[in-house]
Amino acid sequence: MSTRDVVVALVGYGGGGRFFHAPVVEGARGTRLGFVVTTNPDRAALVRAEHPGVEVVGSTAQAVAAGAEVVVVSTPAATHTALTEEALDLGAHVVCDKPFALDAAAAEATVRRARAAGRLLSPYQNRRWDSDLLTLRRVLAERELGEVVRLESAFERWAPGDPPAAGGGLLRDFGAHLVDQVLHLFGPVAAVAAQTRGGDGTEREFRLQLAHTGGVRSELSGSWEQPVPGPRFRVTGTAGTFVVDSPMDVQEELLLAGRTPRTDGAAWGSEPPSRWGALAAGGGPVRRVPSERGRWPDFYTAFAAAVRGEGPVPVEADDAVRTCRVVDAAREAARTGEVVRLAG
Repeated sequence: MSTRDVVVALVGYGGGGRFFHAPVVEGARGTRLGFVVTTNPDRAALVRAEHPGVEVVGSTAQAVAAGAEVVVVSTPAATHTALTEEALDLGAHVVCDKPFALDAAAAEATVRRARAAGRLLSPYQNRRWDSDLLTLRRVLAERELGEVVRLESAFERWAPGDPPAAGGGLLRDFGAHLVDQVLHLFGPVAAVAAQTRGGDGTEREFRLQLAHTGGVRSELSGSWEQPVPGPRFRVTGTAGTFVVDSPMDVQEELLLAGRTPRTDGAAWGSEPPSRWGALAAGGGPVRRVPSERGRWPDFYTAFAAAVRGEGPVPVEADDAVRTCRVVDAAREAARTGEVVRLAG
């Protein structure tokens, strides 16, 4: 194993960069946050106060020239493609936040560019390391639910008003995480139906119905204006059901409260028993299922290992293309009211 940390440059220090990338990079083994790229003087001052020793620079080119090996793009959605491709052209390996691109055609072009450059590229699907998803994966592996018939998944919260434009719309933003998770769990999708409230790129709410080629049905919902959020997961199988009522993995709350993986150490991402999921199988009683720890830093640990040639990237770039194809189909389905079928 290499003993030299991979040097990371973070492009952007808004909410995403400040809370969901910088402290996670600093808490991951094998990485060092060396640079933050921003031209905003207020954000530059925040970086210096919150991450002493991290150099603030005005461009990605400056960071790469000064030794950054990995560029992390955490900027408004409409800039992701251009900034990712700029970093690849500069010779850096790249992590791009969601949505990876505004549509599948742009995502495919960026993936081709990375391959031509011989650089590693990964979408930041950190929520594959959410406590609830990791616990669900364990439950599925233990086969207590029998054959899975249906998964219901919700990212719902109360934040009235116009959704942030930087995310590219709720369907691209929340939807990218939810779609990636079900593709990761159950594989390709053959057909998509969708309903939204608000226009394309300004959605306040969405609902998707996905038919996976393996037979599972996924029902996904996202909302900025839901005062009583639905269960984060409800998974129904031929022998039982597993439900996670807690609306969101605890890591988001911890980071927004100023706690970090580095300061919390081994306790990071632990869910209290009050937030554990519930399982009922075979007509037996409902029982609580201890949660796995959430482990967002594992994404960056794995990416650093890949840069050193010691393993695969944590999320394949092609997975971002597959997610974009489903989101594109959902946008079309919401616009037309028709079911959209995807090629195999």
